[in-house]
Amino acid sequence: MRKGHCRKIICIMLVVILLAGCAYVPELSLDAPPESGEDDSFTTLGLAPEFDYEVPESLPSILVDQLGYAAGSSKVAIFCGESLPETFTVVDADSGKSVYTGKIEQKGYDGETGAYISYGDFTSFRIYGTYYIEASVIGQSYTFKITHNPYRELFRAALKQYYYNRCGLTLSSELAGDAAHNACHTREAQMKEEASVKLDVSGGWHIDGAATRSVTTGCSTVCHLLLAYELFAEVFDDDTGIPESGNEVPDILDEVKYEVDWLLKMQDSRSGAVYSSVSSADSMTLGYLLYIDPVTMDATIQFAAAMAKFSYLYQNYDREFATRCLQAADRAYRYAGQYLEDVSPEEYFYASTELYRATGSYRYHNAVKDYLQQKPVEDMQDNYVFWGCVTYLSTKQKVDLNLCADLIKVLMLEGERISYASKNSKLLVSMDEQHSGSAELLKDITRLAVVDHIITNHEYATVLQNHLHYLLGRNLQSISYLDGTGSRNYADIEGKMGIMKQVELNAEFVLLLGSIMEEYNLAGNND
Repeated sequence: MRKGHCRKIICIMLVVILLAGCAYVPELSLDAPPESGEDDSFTTLGLAPEFDYEVPESLPSILVDQLGYAAGSSKVAIFCGESLPETFTVVDADSGKSVYTGKIEQKGYDGETGAYISYGDFTSFRIYGTYYIEASVIGQSYTFKITHNPYRELFRAALKQYYYNRCGLTLSSELAGDAAHNACHTREAQMKEEASVKLDVSGGWHIDGAATRSVTTGCSTVCHLLLAYELFAEVFDDDTGIPESGNEVPDILDEVKYEVDWLLKMQDSRSGAVYSSVSSADSMTLGYLLYIDPVTMDATIQFAAAMAKFSYLYQNYDREFATRCLQAADRAYRYAGQYLEDVSPEEYFYASTELYRATGSYRYHNAVKDYLQQKPVEDMQDNYVFWGCVTYLSTKQKVDLNLCADLIKVLMLEGERISYASKNSKLLVSMDEQHSGSAELLKDITRLAVVDHIITNHEYATVLQNHLHYLLGRNLQSISYLDGTGSRNYADIEGKMGIMKQVELNAEFVLLLGSIMEEYNLAGNND
């Protein structure tokens, strides 16, 4: 074949190959292409590309208390995953060095949560520092500290939340920091049902962002805080950084008194009835307006219980003021007694127990016995029944021993119910947040704290500690539900999940933490 003819065939074959989309690709040139007048932009088929999607958040598969652990306490991490290594390591967060190796104990599948759960115990490791847990395949946990007392500052912060919620008072930057503000809602409020009647109802605690002040919420919070003080008085000091600190009265009582001063203003001076709340509204011409919401039986009878409880515990510090509170409680109780068809029997029972303990009057004792004989207590799900039973059992007045024996049995069953549910949960708590939420969890665990104080049980102490670990991040969402703590805090996700900003839930948390600090003697023990 002639060379010229061969060249033509080769050229034709190359053209065919290029047009057919051969994998041959010339080397890319970094030189700028020659300018041309053509538009180099390209078009699509009308489907604009969308890149607006969220990258799924990656949560750690190793769950820890993100605040930390007391050096001398039990320390357990929870591991999530079906296929896990046999061991884990504790790593010093500053140096990156492994300082402890432990075994992973497989617990299996948890049908309630849909997760495979295992444990890693590092109780014997007691060296102070900042650490994280690491395991092959599943990665690392969030950091945590090991120290003498990781909870003391959190305890103080929880107590100080009430100072930040004070209405009608200037909060100084020295004591309140970023929460400092001038006195608010100090003008007189008008009756919602009769605008011409105005009263000074300044003071008390805000319970929400709208600056509402509620008698029922305030009374419930007061009762929780006073119960915490009554049971664990030694962990409450006079140095939390409120204006009254240093006055030789425990700050928790000073804080409760601030609310009590407001509650006294909410009682009608003639009848003894109690107005339910103070709400506010903005007016374009008059500024904010304050309204006093009408009397309710719930507010009146709960006021009677809270004021009687406060008078009993405060009498050693100011007997005159305590007597005034007790008289106010009796007047509210008498008013409610005229409308018993509108009063909750459980709330009336609780108020009767507090007034009986404070006075010893047979009239209140008869009301207590009537309730317990007509409606024998079978469970403690109602707060007022639970509080009333605890108060009756703790009174120094004469009691019906048979009734007390029955109440002790029910309390023991309540403690066992919560403890059993916790031990049978692979997350080591009485219930799962998927089904109940932190409010129900706190309700259960504060009951156990009270039962443990009355009927000491070493197992209960461990259950209490496990619930605190859960709230501080050892949960499937790896969320710390408490302000200012943890690598993954609720405030970065959903503000409504927080505990400390809600006055009632925070009071229950104070009770839980008070019991743990007493149980482990964290205020002054040596590790």
